[in-house]
Amino acid sequence: MTASTPHSADASGADGDPPPGDPAPDAAGAVAEEDGGGPGSGSAASADATGAAEAAGAPEAGAPGPDGAGDAPGSGAAGTGSEGPGAGPDPAGGGTEDTEGTEGTGSEAQAELAAQRALRERIARRKAERGGPVESGAKLSGQAADLLAAVRAVEGGTSSGSDFFDDAPAAAAPRPAAEAPRPAVPRAAPAAPSRTPPEALEAVCALLARGGAPESLAGPVAETLGEGAAGLLAEDPWLVLSVPGVRPEQADAFARALLGPGCGPEDERRAAALVAWLLERAAAHGHTVQEVSAVRTGLAGLGVPDEDAAVAAAVEAGAALVLPDGTGADTAEEPEEAHPAAPEDRQEDRPPVPVLLGLDRYAMAEESLADGLARLVRTGPRDTWEGPDLVRAAAGGGLVVHTGGEAARAEPVSLVAGARERGLRALVAVHSRSGCRRLGPQGGAVTVADLLSGAAGPGRDEDGALALDLLAVLDAPLLDVESAAALVEALPDGCRLVLSGDPHVLGAAGAGRVFADLLAAGVCPRVDSRLPDPGPLGELVSGIGIGELNQVDAPGKEIAVVPVREAAEAVHRTVQLVGDSVPRAIGVPADRTQVLTVGHGGPAGTRALNTALKQHFNPGPGRFGGFDPGDRVALAEAPGRTVAATVVSASPEGLRLDGEGGAVTVPRDRVASVLRHGWAMTVHQAAGMRWPAVVVVLPGDAAAGLSRPWVYTAFGRAERHLSVVQGVDRALPGAVAEVAAEARRTRLGVLLRGLLAEPSAS
Repeated sequence: MTASTPHSADASGADGDPPPGDPAPDAAGAVAEEDGGGPGSGSAASADATGAAEAAGAPEAGAPGPDGAGDAPGSGAAGTGSEGPGAGPDPAGGGTEDTEGTEGTGSEAQAELAAQRALRERIARRKAERGGPVESGAKLSGQAADLLAAVRAVEGGTSSGSDFFDDAPAAAAPRPAAEAPRPAVPRAAPAAPSRTPPEALEAVCALLARGGAPESLAGPVAETLGEGAAGLLAEDPWLVLSVPGVRPEQADAFARALLGPGCGPEDERRAAALVAWLLERAAAHGHTVQEVSAVRTGLAGLGVPDEDAAVAAAVEAGAALVLPDGTGADTAEEPEEAHPAAPEDRQEDRPPVPVLLGLDRYAMAEESLADGLARLVRTGPRDTWEGPDLVRAAAGGGLVVHTGGEAARAEPVSLVAGARERGLRALVAVHSRSGCRRLGPQGGAVTVADLLSGAAGPGRDEDGALALDLLAVLDAPLLDVESAAALVEALPDGCRLVLSGDPHVLGAAGAGRVFADLLAAGVCPRVDSRLPDPGPLGELVSGIGIGELNQVDAPGKEIAVVPVREAAEAVHRTVQLVGDSVPRAIGVPADRTQVLTVGHGGPAGTRALNTALKQHFNPGPGRFGGFDPGDRVALAEAPGRTVAATVVSASPEGLRLDGEGGAVTVPRDRVASVLRHGWAMTVHQAAGMRWPAVVVVLPGDAAAGLSRPWVYTAFGRAERHLSVVQGVDRALPGAVAEVAAEARRTRLGVLLRGLLAEPSAS
């Protein structure tokens, strides 16, 4: 072992890993038994970075992106090959961690579907006013024509691009105030989708059959497009691309089958759908906007003959919005007196301003969030409290950001306790139910999702705002822009908001980087905790945060490294660690030890690991939708929110689970879409959770999926013991030192600086 790998402590106290060829010591120091398994084959689960998605901002192969909390829509066709759209969500999961997510459930899913339907109706109305496809921009008018001219002017060097925004409309008004909440209800399983009328479903089935698409796609199509799905799809077959799992080549085949020879790659409807699809793909990797050049490159890869006209047509159709620059760079100009040159000279010297495209849902969310945060800053109290830095900062302002590791969570919890003693209505909100458990009943914490839904928390006042004077949100880096906007909109004027979290962890599963944008914008007080995470694990993880994978003394066997050569050996060692070594040496039972890995697929992904772990710990036929009582499962409440649970029993209503949030029943028709076995999870699924012992599995073909935030997050899930099944050799320290988080393209920082900029001195 070199100085840049974690320390491997065995019972004899010998330092270092065994030489190549020798059996590896397990966590107890005993020599692990060889299983004689053959070498694993296949490739690592890695990012889906195919053509168009790459061009639109998806990370390159191997770079993990947010994957939500479970299985995702499959990306291929079901039963039709490339001749028609895919069959919607793939319950088994197929694909890799960064491209997998779980369709939303409950109120969040319904809100999203309603937004999609409204957008499609607006597009349909606009299309009804025009006839025929756009030809090279000749029929464009208004903002779309201006966009096409601006893009070509920037590329031709005759304009910086900023002129396009000189007369740009004001930012969209914030969304209406939140409605009064429903009465608090007990926790429920993910809700089933709303039922589509049978006649509407039959019409969709008939249309799909005409287009050569599988009948199983009817439900997802109806849920996405609404009761009028058949009519909308007949008019614009490319709307099928808005259904999760459908790819452009499948939508093209479906459109050709319906429209015949008149269907071509230059069709305006195709252009609008492809632009929206590329922007959705980018949003799945955290971006709220994309440069128009990236979208054009993606369109070129999809066979669009005139990318400029296609982008402009999509803007005119309402499928995309043109937005000012949102790079996060300071674009404010210096006073003209500092540059007495002629106006034309200043125009030539001005750097090009990128033209950005975005979907209206994310544009509205960012603008609403920026307005809401600015409102809290302006209306925040100006009190003086004695106490630590965080207490003093929260006393004098409406918005504070607080950074620190696991131990630092105690500081905002203490702040809330002190505020309650002062007679304020104060609350702690966390990302996961695991976070509530770790704070204990005295913390009185609720999840953000339960707070917004009304399932927990103080309820709302007569104006529909949360009845709070101070809210401390832990795990703030896991807030996506839409969740953050909904939360901030629900806070009343004068409420104090403290956003606390570890800036080194993986970001939100959804679009946006709210916490990072706030830190970079510098528009509110920032308090950096000086409270370190204790012990060898704290020392190891802290070093990773600054790009160093150091040797750490682990006298209590807190850290163990188990080298492996092949994926099959990695699976065998993992089962051995969970079932024998960790319980024997550390005293942590198997049901409190969590296995984490890079992706779902591959010979040592979650599926392979869960198969082996189930066979060892709870063998059974999977009588209830693939599950048996006693199985450990991961319940996907929503994208990016996973609950670790155990199957208790089955009934006609569904599967009964027991998890950290209590008992819950998953309806039978939802089991396949929201449950997967949970002995092993991806690190993205484990966001916001911790366990007494963690086994991180890194087979050799997982090297491309590693990054510093991934390693930091994975190793930081362990409370008492960490075992690393190490098959990536030098790729692990290399990723920690060199592979930073992928940059997300957003506008929140620019919007905040514009709203909260200090007035210039007169």
